[in-house]
Amino acid sequence: MTIVHGGSDPERAINMAIDLRDAGRGAEAIGLLREALGSNPRNPRLWQTLGVVHRVLEQSAAAIAAFAEAAKLVPGDLKAAYGVAQASLEAGRPAVALFDRACALAPADGSLLIGRAAALIAEGRGAEATAFLDAIVTANPAWGDGQATLARIRWMMGDVDGFTQGYERALAAAPNHGGLWIALLNTLLHAERYDRAAEVLASARQAIGAHSALMPAEAICASELGEDARADVLFAQLAPQADVTLVERHMRHLLRTGRPEQAASLAEPWLARSEGERLWPFVSLAWRLIDDPRSAWLDGDPALIGIHDLADLDLDRLAARLRTLHLAKRDPLGQSVRGGTQTDGPLFAHEAPEIQALRARIVDAVERHIATMGTRDPKHPALRHVGKRFRFAGSWSVRLTGAGHHSNHIHPQGWLSSAFYVALPPQEDMGPAPAGWLGFGGPPTELSLDMAPLRHIEPKPGRLVLFPSTMWHGTMPIAGGERLTVAFDVAAIG
Repeated sequence: MTIVHGGSDPERAINMAIDLRDAGRGAEAIGLLREALGSNPRNPRLWQTLGVVHRVLEQSAAAIAAFAEAAKLVPGDLKAAYGVAQASLEAGRPAVALFDRACALAPADGSLLIGRAAALIAEGRGAEATAFLDAIVTANPAWGDGQATLARIRWMMGDVDGFTQGYERALAAAPNHGGLWIALLNTLLHAERYDRAAEVLASARQAIGAHSALMPAEAICASELGEDARADVLFAQLAPQADVTLVERHMRHLLRTGRPEQAASLAEPWLARSEGERLWPFVSLAWRLIDDPRSAWLDGDPALIGIHDLADLDLDRLAARLRTLHLAKRDPLGQSVRGGTQTDGPLFAHEAPEIQALRARIVDAVERHIATMGTRDPKHPALRHVGKRFRFAGSWSVRLTGAGHHSNHIHPQGWLSSAFYVALPPQEDMGPAPAGWLGFGGPPTELSLDMAPLRHIEPKPGRLVLFPSTMWHGTMPIAGGERLTVAFDVAAIG
């Protein structure tokens, strides 16, 4: 490892450390900052930056200690107070009082208010979190992040009928607020409540007229509700100004209505752009349907999927720890989980030794998998990153019970995605194989495509499966019992 020296100049050390952090060289950034602190132990910005780097590396205890030193030196500093609170929340420590302390410094800071709600949930006080945010958005109905977070919390706490009531109450008082109508529609589309979204569209048109901003939601609803001719007209009208999200929805429509050639052609101009990454899963389906030989290039190499059976982990202790973190009452809003719950926040930042031991083993497995994926291909969505450094772009646990499963889905924010099996019921409780197995390449059910998965993988406790984030994946439903997993996304650096 190259040793980087920043000298005794704190600002130079801070700037160099930030550059190292962004380049995926966090350990070197920490060494540089520690060296600078040796000469400048009372510099709060050095401590603050050290906390930030430790937090990026998901080293929560060290991040808390560094932020706390900054807060001692500058008691009224908001960044330091927020750092202590947020890192404590991610570490799994009680954090409500810490957010209260930070909120006293900036009572109107939306990030702090949302963080306090998350801290309440983490302490098992979901009803208080809902009431807390509800009171704030009642007084500030146009606060978009607050409304969105409140809807998400209400949903995960089981209020599937009233989860959008914050938006509805705000619109009753301000029916001409176009931004609120759009936000409500987007929330309903995210939740796949297309019938309700169509009703809201009718109300929105009465309130604000035939606003052009309503057209994307109209096209999506028409498509998802089977109004194919109307969807065709709307997507055609929107085409000149369509962004990649709308192109994705248009591709879904074309695939569902038996036009894979058009879907593939629609995506072609976007695939060389970074924002076109999310279109590859639909390109995969289109190419398979039209027997395009590029399908094998995209998904056919067995080395893209890695199976790693991790030994020397205390899975019973890990399972017991994870169960304490499953505080939601139902599956998360807009996610693939069906009949289960998902933890909130970055799981790998939790300081529990069982979770940190798993994280360390996973880092090694990801490095091995990347080394065996194949040679770099600059045009391939997964192989183009071979050889790069990586970071975790998200980590969480899922607990499925009854007939719980994951619907077929992809991870648009990742390079590689995963499934690590912690606890499984016996196969006789899950049902005949392949009940509970992980399938790759199967399309979403709502597209009504007669396409079988390309591959199934049997789940086993201690088994880690790694695969490209653009590859469709889902699980077969189980008949009964508990299925406890850890999942994460990996993002490439550079």
